Amino acid sequence: MTELAPESSAALPGFWAIVPAGGAGTRLWPLSRQARPKFLLDLTGSGRTLLQQTWDRLVPLAGAGGVAVVTGTAHAEAVIEQLPGLLAANLLTEPTPRDSAAAICLAAAVIVQRDPDAVVGSFAADHVIRNAPGFEAAVADAVAAARHGEIVTLGIEPDHASTAFGYIKVGEALGLEGASSAHRVERFVEKPDADTAALYLEEGGYRWNAGMFVARADVLLAELERNRPELYAGVRRIAAVWDTDERQAVVDELWPQLEKVAIDYAIAEPAAEAGRVAVVPAALGWDDIGDWASLAALLPGDAALKVVGDAAQVLDVDSSGIAVPAGERLVAVLGLKDVVVIDTPSAVLVTTREWAQDVKKVVETLTQLGRHDLR
Repeated sequence: MTELAPESSAALPGFWAIVPAGGAGTRLWPLSRQARPKFLLDLTGSGRTLLQQTWDRLVPLAGAGGVAVVTGTAHAEAVIEQLPGLLAANLLTEPTPRDSAAAICLAAAVIVQRDPDAVVGSFAADHVIRNAPGFEAAVADAVAAARHGEIVTLGIEPDHASTAFGYIKVGEALGLEGASSAHRVERFVEKPDADTAALYLEEGGYRWNAGMFVARADVLLAELERNRPELYAGVRRIAAVWDTDERQAVVDELWPQLEKVAIDYAIAEPAAEAGRVAVVPAALGWDDIGDWASLAALLPGDAALKVVGDAAQVLDVDSSGIAVPAGERLVAVLGLKDVVVIDTPSAVLVTTREWAQDVKKVVETLTQLGRHDLR
């Protein structure tokens, strides 16, 4: 059996953080590519990549030995390079993407073999959280609620009527010991239209769903078995040999057969319908940097044209929006409002913030054209 760092190194004993590090971040093309997706990039100018920022806020909660990263084999080397404190036993690689349920539940199944009483939390590698103390307090409450057998999600306080996120309808307070902020989830709501989102904001009682879930590992896996028994059987078989010489053969056999489904659909939504999901409301200063428009809003400073990278390589004349220079040539932006100009050595994107959510269509078109070198 593979052991981790002593429990005493963790601020929350028995808590393990799972970081699914996948996806290509197609709305941030051409900076984010399949070969080097957004979680490996420093998009906020902090000097740390999004993955490293995720590590920085989880280590105080789980200890360095309690953080597990699930990523594609193609990105494993970069993850190791960026996270020198990550234990080799806690890097789980997947040969092909099978969506979040397979990734997170495989990690939970491996962890529960090493620590049968573990509470696990899943936290994406590419999110920004500006309120670290608020995050730590919310996770502590979520872990306490999870020890009562709840599957817990963090509900982000909305600061505008976003149509880019799903919502959580907050129900009654649960009155759980050690988790005073925990409420029952009435239901998960798909991404709404603008009018509905505005109504949610006006009514109150709704939170953004950031896809952060905390639960006892055995409870999470039991819910997976209840709703997706074949996926459950597959990840448990793989996990059973993960720390043995049989791993590669079993992964090669079973991984391609696993259902490709998000954890929201496989676990969270059916569990919520059955009254088994709690929400801890939280004000985190959170964003998933879903597109160039959202990144522009996050960047510090009061310049009308925000710059990612070397600002000396951008000449702004009466413009606004966001620009990314390649570093090898000057980018001049003249008289354009709410513009997005992304310059890289192999591709240039010019659009507007209004169209930022549709940048993925460029990647889809490149795929259809067979230009896999540019994806």
